[in-house]
Amino acid sequence: MNKSVSAKLISSAFLVSLVATGCESLPTSGTSTAPGSAVVVDDTTDTAAAIEADTTGGKVFKVKYDANELRNDPLINSVDITATQLPGIPTPTVSVSDVNYIATVVIPKTRINPNDQLDVSLLDDFIDEISPNARHYPPNFNSKSDLYYAKEKLKELEQWLRPFAEDENASYEVLLRAAKLNGMGRNLDLGSDFAVRGSTFIAKAIDRQPESAEANFIYGMMLSEGGGFKEGKKYLMKAASQSYKEAEQSLAQADLLNDNRPAALSRLKALQQKHPNDATIAKQIEIVEAGKYYIWDLPVAK
Repeated sequence: MNKSVSAKLISSAFLVSLVATGCESLPTSGTSTAPGSAVVVDDTTDTAAAIEADTTGGKVFKVKYDANELRNDPLINSVDITATQLPGIPTPTVSVSDVNYIATVVIPKTRINPNDQLDVSLLDDFIDEISPNARHYPPNFNSKSDLYYAKEKLKELEQWLRPFAEDENASYEVLLRAAKLNGMGRNLDLGSDFAVRGSTFIAKAIDRQPESAEANFIYGMMLSEGGGFKEGKKYLMKAASQSYKEAEQSLAQADLLNDNRPAALSRLKALQQKHPNDATIAKQIEIVEAGKYYIWDLPVAK
């Protein structure tokens, strides 16, 4: 195989690459090389022959070396920093703890073809992560950076899921998740479009499964926390009748915002009897007794 090298057109970056691949520049005497001229050197040509072949007085780049020539090459004698500790430089140590695995979750894309499935593993993990902070109004985050992350990630995931939810044959599972994302987007003040889409998607989900406790709860929560206490109550009651605890809490919130503090307090205390070890219910009772109005305005665990 022949190597063709132009003496005048080689850049400094290319010279570095030649050194890295074991090529060296051999200077020769004589007149300067004309622009664009090149010298052809065969892999088997030795150094003396290669120099002699350069009748233009330019440079010849040798591409074949023996062990003696490579003995002092700095690249050949360099230290492998992945296997050797450098003097005076501390070696970083890395440890891994609290390893978590995200469960694989696949759902049908449409109601007409259950075998056409969608992987929502990362989506469900995100919903589970921020729901305690953004499921209800007002949202509650530890820091502005956490809030910013939630907003940006929610917008990204909602945009990804929306085409599936807008399909006329979208499955219940797709619609429910789209409603959750858009409902939280509304709570995070991402715009009125999120509120409209959230209501549309959850209404379609209830159309698919009218008796779903979760779908009825989400729709009732959206309506009541948006000011539609009367409209939202029937959906919350339907979910509460199926022992959906959070629906009872949302009913208490609706009573509170509807200026019926005694009813809210009575409902929460009755719920506490059913769930005596639920610390959240106890804190919500304290909020109501303190004269406040938002039972979901709870301190966020760090």
